[in-house]
Order: sequence, then C-alpha cells, then structure tokens
Amino acid sequence: MDKKELKITEDGSHTLFVPGLNETYHSSHGAIQESLHVFIGAGLRYLNNKEISVLEIGFGTGLNAFLTLLEANRTETIINYTSLEAFPLEMGLVRQLNYTSELKLKDSVGELFNKLHEVEWEGGQFITNEFELKKLKIKLDNFNTSEKYDVIYFDAFAPQIQPEMWTVSVFEKMYQCLNNKGILVTYCAKGVVKRGLKEVGFKIESIPGPPGKREMTRAHKI
Repeated sequence: MDKKELKITEDGSHTLFVPGLNETYHSSHGAIQESLHVFIGAGLRYLNNKEISVLEIGFGTGLNAFLTLLEANRTETIINYTSLEAFPLEMGLVRQLNYTSELKLKDSVGELFNKLHEVEWEGGQFITNEFELKKLKIKLDNFNTSEKYDVIYFDAFAPQIQPEMWTVSVFEKMYQCLNNKGILVTYCAKGVVKRGLKEVGFKIESIPGPPGKREMTRAHKI
C-alpha cells in the first residue's frame, strides 16, 4: 500500500493518512474515541459475555486489538482475537503511535501495544492471561475458516475507497463466520451497505455513531 503519514486527530490520538488514497485509518474527530465507541462499546460490551471470539477485518494500527485487550483485562473476559491484514505496518511507524501515552497507561501496560505488533503473522500468542491474538497476513478474499466468531469488527476503508470489501459476497462470508446471535459492527451507515447486509440475512440496527458521525451499523445474525 502507499506510504503513510502520522496525523493527530481531534482527541489527541494518532491516525495514519494515506496520500495516495486521500484517506485516513480513523476518524479525524478522534481515533481512540471512534474505536471505543464503534468496536468496544457497540460490539464487545454489547455482548457482555465472559468469553468472546472476535474476528477483525483490518488490523491496521492495532488500536482496536489494543483497546479490546485492555477491556479484557479490566473485565476478566477471555478474548480469542483473530485479525486479518493484507498490508502490515512497519514497526518503525508503529513505535511512533501515541495511543499508550494518550490513554495514560503505565509503562508495563503500554508495552503490550508493541507486543501485539510483534506477534508473528500466521501465528497465535497469548498476550495476557485473558487475551489471545492470532494475526493473518491475508486479503479477505483469500480467507477461509471453519471457526465461528461472536463479533466481527468490520474496519475496512470506506466503500468509496475499497468497494470490493463491501459487497454482498463479502457480507455472506461474514454471516457464515458468525455464531448464531453473533454481531457485526462497523462505523459505516451507508444505505447500500445496510441493504447488502440485510440481503444476506442480517437484522440491521442503526445506532448513534461516534463523534462526527450521526449513525453507525450493528448487524445481527438471527
């Protein structure tokens, strides 16, 4: 993928800007607050289970995984976390990200962020007693699994940037990946996306979005 530039979002946390796409990895209104709202609040906490299997589409900066790890430790929830990423970041760039300082974490906790990125691709590792991470360097088209998940963090670039990630065939694959009563959460609330999700069997719930967005989408496998 094209080169990336560090940018500060409105809540003080970093995102990455890709000039070739004219797109950022997170909302300019706040990377941390967006991830907390969309994936932790509307996804992980909504399930309120003591053991949760997560599939993330787009590891990116590792922010969603890191916030999930922190939530697992706080609530003593067992998290089995699988993340797909076709274009991993270089560690030199990862070490410049300011999430641990913005979250005001102790050094021992903050070090866990780098550990997420140091997990070998195609491998799995327990980062803490509660949080196991498996990372796959793969495009979604090539991902096949018999595993089932409780929640999918669908964090691909926006439909106008990566239209191939928001098709009915992709949503069908996501539907098949979920356990019954599982959910998919995404920041995107475009009508074409909601119609595609509904077409493959999801029950669609439009809920308040993070700062800067009126709505987001939570899709239920029923």
